[in-house]
Amino acid sequence: MNPIGPLTGADESFAHQITDTQVVIGTSDLAWTEKVCAMAAAKDGSIQIGFGVGKYSNRDVMDGYAGVSRGCEQLTVRASRRLSPNFDETSIGPIRYEILEPLSSVRFSLEPNDVLSLAFNLRFDGVIPCQLEERTHQRNSPASRISADLVRYHQVGVPTGWLELDGVRTEINSETWISTRDHSWGVRYDVGQPITDLEKNDPLDGLSFAMIWSPILFERSDGSRYAVFLHTVQVEGFGQTLHKTVTGAIEHEDGTVIPLVDIDLSGLRFDSINRRLLGGVIVTRTNTGELRTFTLEVPTDTGFHLGAGLYFGWRGHHHGEFRGPLNVEGERIADCREPEIARELHQIRDTFVIVDDPAGGGRGFGNCQPIAVGPFERWGLDAESSFW
Repeated sequence: MNPIGPLTGADESFAHQITDTQVVIGTSDLAWTEKVCAMAAAKDGSIQIGFGVGKYSNRDVMDGYAGVSRGCEQLTVRASRRLSPNFDETSIGPIRYEILEPLSSVRFSLEPNDVLSLAFNLRFDGVIPCQLEERTHQRNSPASRISADLVRYHQVGVPTGWLELDGVRTEINSETWISTRDHSWGVRYDVGQPITDLEKNDPLDGLSFAMIWSPILFERSDGSRYAVFLHTVQVEGFGQTLHKTVTGAIEHEDGTVIPLVDIDLSGLRFDSINRRLLGGVIVTRTNTGELRTFTLEVPTDTGFHLGAGLYFGWRGHHHGEFRGPLNVEGERIADCREPEIARELHQIRDTFVIVDDPAGGGRGFGNCQPIAVGPFERWGLDAESSFW
């Protein structure tokens, strides 16, 4: 007998890729993940919403996070459930994700809950068409196991809806707020509890690692809009750059894309204690050779720490970990800048940035996720203060 996966409503669609039902994927890798993430922020940097949902088909798990960053304070609600038998539902307890118009509009919400005095309901409408990024493909040396193989698209847009925090309701409108989102699927790193019965291997041991991932929506004085996407991964050691990838573009409303072939991060500034991004200058080069300089301002301490959403783990728990039929939890952190808390939360966060682009004539608002691990003399960062 050759079993077949259970039928769901998704099997009515003409979208099958393998000889099985839609709940079954073409690999048995436990790290297979499908994930959506979103953020929405007030343009003055006073407050920001963070949201994410992940589906781990081979683990029979779906989990997510929803929260708010307000200055140095962060509130996070996390939820996890058994995926089966509700394979097609994109909700976990009070956390809900809904597709309104494919590749254009989605809704992400946190219903009133028993964990925190926090709820929100946001509609995201894309301003710039969705754009695919370069495939992420990583091998874990020396075994050469593929540790990451995933694709992602991102989109910048505007939100509408409401946020209620501590009994105070705030209306969210597209004139004074900005939003970004992304959707990825594939084999992903850091899924489930760390494996303990393999030889320990740190491919970055003794090296320095820097990364940013940043979608930004710009508007000119005449009301026209465009986006800039900045993503680079850089590994340095022994006085040289050992590895560098660049995925970036100038993205226009009509779908036209101007690729970026180089992104120089040397003009950025970081806090030497908690490694928060402080601002600075990023110099890029387009595929036609044009230099484009962007000046980043970080106006406030607002920036949602993804660690509380289980990125790189949070207090012993990880993405895709089975926590029972339904588990809902969370916390309120008064000051995420404190060095000990910052190390628990990890570096990666949805840093709210305001960006000037003199060449393009626009002023932008967006999301910048930075990581700087190891010593970087140009940024005043030493090895002793380093953490992920």
